[in-house]
Amino acid sequence: MNFVKMHGAGNDYVYVDCFVERAPADPAALAPRIADRHCGVGGDGLVLVLPSTQAAARMRMFNADGSEAEMCGNGVRCVAHLVVAHGHAPEGAVAIETGRGVLTVEVRRTGERRSQVRVDMGEPLLEPGKIPVAIVGSGPVVEAACPALATEEGWWATVGLDPRMTCVSMGNPHVVFYCRDVAAVPLEAIGPRIERHPLFPQRVNVHFVEVHSPELVRMRTWERGSGITQACGTGASAVCVAGVLTGRTGRRISAQLPGGDLELEWHSGGHVFMTGPAEEVFTGTWPGG
Repeated sequence: MNFVKMHGAGNDYVYVDCFVERAPADPAALAPRIADRHCGVGGDGLVLVLPSTQAAARMRMFNADGSEAEMCGNGVRCVAHLVVAHGHAPEGAVAIETGRGVLTVEVRRTGERRSQVRVDMGEPLLEPGKIPVAIVGSGPVVEAACPALATEEGWWATVGLDPRMTCVSMGNPHVVFYCRDVAAVPLEAIGPRIERHPLFPQRVNVHFVEVHSPELVRMRTWERGSGITQACGTGASAVCVAGVLTGRTGRRISAQLPGGDLELEWHSGGHVFMTGPAEEVFTGTWPGG
């Protein structure tokens, strides 16, 4: 099975072009093996690029633990680049089918193996039951008490943490916390505990954010099913929304992530737009499928 290793702001996946390759019989089982950074290709997961009856292509995305996710912002940018670079669709506006629905993506080639891609991420979901987060009520979860942090007070002062949570879905669930120093957050310890807390029935992507100005934030992410990642496109979109809801940032921000920068805008019409790079790293062949 031939594959392409790609990344969007350091968020890296193994991509299989199923227009020309046979789709793996059990992608959930394959994902942990092919994404293993010591015994496999290495990556945050596996993405299948499939034919679609309603778009230029369909994306199925599997985390490094084999769980299937509804959506991946950095992943959909790379899928759009692959679809254009491999001749399945022309450069410009491309429709990609995802677990979130069909998204409109604008692809601008910047090199033989690179593109700059703008994604219409759709409207954020803010009702607790749609995120989902197990909180009574139908209003947005903005700066609410977080039971998942109730026993984690030891490091709060060190990082200047505001322990209140803001929850957003961008087709997948996110929880956002603000602090003074994201680099000092013990993400490898606290991330998995929040991800799997009963408060989040479908688990959750966890983000810690440091606000530099109303137009600039720095963030770190623990991704559901993959752990610490270099970037999270849906997460950066959720952070843009959370910044507006909490009054910390404006509707247009730059998000600095360990793997690179993303540009976000929560348009007055309700949709969130994300712009960032997609880049091929190498190609290869995986035995079997």
